[in-house]
Amino acid sequence: MMLRKSVTRSFGAAISGLDRSHLTDGVISRSKRMMLDTLGVGLIGTRTNVYHKALRYSQSFASRDQSQVWGSAEKGLPAQYAAFVNGVAVHSMDFDDTWHPATHPSGAILPAVLALAQVLPQQPTGLDLLLAFNVGIEVQGRLLSFSREALNIPQRFHPPTVVGVMGSAAASAKLLGLTPVQCTHALAIAASFAGSPLANAATQTKPLHMGNAAGRGLEAARLAWMGLEGNPDVLDLESGFGVFFTEYNPSEMADVGGFKWALESQNVAVKLFPAHLGMHWVAEATLAAKAELGRGGESDGRLDDIRSVTLRVPPSKYIDCPYPATEHQARHSYQFNACSALLDDRVTVESFGDALRNRPALRELLSKVRVETPEDNHPSFDKMYCDVVIEMHCGKRFVGRCDTFYGHWRRPLSQEDLEGKFRANASTVLSSEGVEGIVDIVRNMEQATDSSMLRLHLQMTTFIPVKGKSGELQHGLHHGADAIKDLMERRVAHKSAGGDHFVFLVHVALSDALTHMRAAQLADGRSGIRSVWVSVQRKKPSQLTLV
Repeated sequence: MMLRKSVTRSFGAAISGLDRSHLTDGVISRSKRMMLDTLGVGLIGTRTNVYHKALRYSQSFASRDQSQVWGSAEKGLPAQYAAFVNGVAVHSMDFDDTWHPATHPSGAILPAVLALAQVLPQQPTGLDLLLAFNVGIEVQGRLLSFSREALNIPQRFHPPTVVGVMGSAAASAKLLGLTPVQCTHALAIAASFAGSPLANAATQTKPLHMGNAAGRGLEAARLAWMGLEGNPDVLDLESGFGVFFTEYNPSEMADVGGFKWALESQNVAVKLFPAHLGMHWVAEATLAAKAELGRGGESDGRLDDIRSVTLRVPPSKYIDCPYPATEHQARHSYQFNACSALLDDRVTVESFGDALRNRPALRELLSKVRVETPEDNHPSFDKMYCDVVIEMHCGKRFVGRCDTFYGHWRRPLSQEDLEGKFRANASTVLSSEGVEGIVDIVRNMEQATDSSMLRLHLQMTTFIPVKGKSGELQHGLHHGADAIKDLMERRVAHKSAGGDHFVFLVHVALSDALTHMRAAQLADGRSGIRSVWVSVQRKKPSQLTLV
């Protein structure tokens, strides 16, 4: 088949040409929800085993420029590796958003954008971040439209590794201010980093897919910025990006003059518990069937009287796991999520821990579950449904059905519930001040003149460990406007005595602590301060560390 030779160049022109004026209120609103949710699932993901393995690996790399690891006040990583580990965190529990056609759009983009922003000579504004983020989301959506195969639950490649790395490259290229030609080469380079098999779904390797998409996309954009070139027709060719699809019909990206965002017409799904999206139909249908069982009379409500549980779901090999042995398998098991909902009346973060996952009652119930795949149940997140049939030993049957679960794009979470999910996730890592600060910053992102405040709030966990060459020096509590003046005087005196670190505790509100920090940054030239850190803990003094 002869393909047009202008598709890739049209993408490069659009990526370079889109500006803040193209952002609509609808796209800004939806993308802020996506950003907040992604930060939350990334923060709770920093508690997982797979995240810590990825972090230990990445800490072996060094760079003069450092980007932050979310939920940590310690030294950062080179930007590519910060994007990698934060991307791993986002997908480590399969708690991140899902789009249609199927992919997890935000996890490949936000870690890359925030990591790159930190090492730029000038801090981008909130609108700059929103623009880069949406360019990355848009490129994914456009690429997914190139094949009807993408409309269904994937069978061969994990989509974030196919379109996510391309979106990360596009978002990073936008933030770097690359030319249309450089943007084209960034996509070409990223295409050579793309593609991971779905055989690694339900394993610790699957979260690495998201980390690689974020990190390698950022790397592709930086290589293009340095002059590296790739095939400028990579999106046009079946031997290029077409290798990832059994049928491939690429189309040009619209000129920015008549541009319409894919996100405006197609919202994302946001999950209320950390599992593959298909599990959310199963959980809701199971709870509906259990409610019918409860209405059937007291004797009918006993779970040990259940003879069988039938799940009618679409076919998919990698989310049919009858007896999951690990948390990752459980997150991809129709059977496990149905049984958890039956036993606990809900599925939660805790459902996938060892204690609940390995209890005898759940194992016994799993033995009663069977899966059916009706022909009319299409393997598509836009069309699928789930029927759950509970049959009792007495012969009674109770049926529940879910066509659209709460959190699906047709039935989106309320803003209150979205923020509630973020608070529950982020509070496992951050102080309450950090949590609420991020909610406020993201809520008003388009008005922010300096995106660094988001990074600072992502660090508000515990006190920063400080080891100075001349020992650690701490001073007492201070109040009011004289605090910063006293800080500077003590810092200068300490430096004269040969110290290289100075710790300052202020028993004031968070906003005041940040004000002190800003004042310290402004005083940099007079005090010899190279960097300033802030850390806050609930019910403890705020800490400023000057180096």
